[in-house]
Amino acid sequence: MALLQLFRKSEYLHFSRNLSLSFRRMSSDQGTTGVLHTYETLKVSQARDKVLHVELNRPEKRNAMNQAFWREMVECFSKIAQDSDCRVVVLSGAGKLFTSGIDLADFGTSVMQPKGGDTARNAWNLRKKIMEYQETFNVLEKCTKPVIVAFHGACIGGGVDLITACDIRYCTKDAWIQVKEVDIGLAADVGTLQRLPRVIGNQSLVNELAFTARKLLSDEAISCGLVSRVFEDKETMMEGAFEVASEIASKSPVAIEGTKLNLVYSRDHSVQEGLNYMATWNMSMLQTEDLMKSAMASMQKKTPRDVLYSNL
Repeated sequence: MALLQLFRKSEYLHFSRNLSLSFRRMSSDQGTTGVLHTYETLKVSQARDKVLHVELNRPEKRNAMNQAFWREMVECFSKIAQDSDCRVVVLSGAGKLFTSGIDLADFGTSVMQPKGGDTARNAWNLRKKIMEYQETFNVLEKCTKPVIVAFHGACIGGGVDLITACDIRYCTKDAWIQVKEVDIGLAADVGTLQRLPRVIGNQSLVNELAFTARKLLSDEAISCGLVSRVFEDKETMMEGAFEVASEIASKSPVAIEGTKLNLVYSRDHSVQEGLNYMATWNMSMLQTEDLMKSAMASMQKKTPRDVLYSNL
């Protein structure tokens, strides 16, 4: 009887050890390369600790924005906004270029073919569709996590709408943007005309780009303030983007998310309104334990990377 019990105990310990190893392998497999969410047009993976990598993932179609893309971007960033383990997002494009913009074949069937014959109802439904498309990039601003976009090659049409809604913009030397909409008979309607003037602060240049649909190359993109860094190639750009993302992720999430929310708010309001909003925000946020942790770290000559901040 004692031998049977000993055998069962040994068998149990062997099973427990194997189970533990299996969980550790699963955890490791889902580390820096594991795909976290499944989408038709996006690939989401864990790039670094508390840093997610979202890729536009239709390389065979030059990452053209089809109906699934417009829906999945909202789903993806709405999930990320609620993910307490994520503190920063890096957004890029798979393949030879960032994006060729709207998938025109798909766009024609979904938008330009009204169901009925009544003009008012067709117009009303078209307005609803445009506002749905606008939300695809609004979610980048609404997401409380900072979004770093790193683009290479062409960034055309809807791609400009996308990058102007991000918090930090990097590109490669071969990158270029093009506000392409006038060439296909329409005015850009999902963010470029509203955000680009605020991003680069040069209305004359914005007007020129929007009226002519000419290309803006990387050297001009950094000189006008559209991007903050230009890299030699995609590999070095992605490494640089992930390094900056890790630096941001190491800081207090209370401080980082509060900073993003107030930056977006202040952009769209007067200085006094921004100050009032900030005072209301910090009357509660200044009570965070992170403030004391940061102060202690500073006095001890430590960096934010040395401090363990809890997730929100």
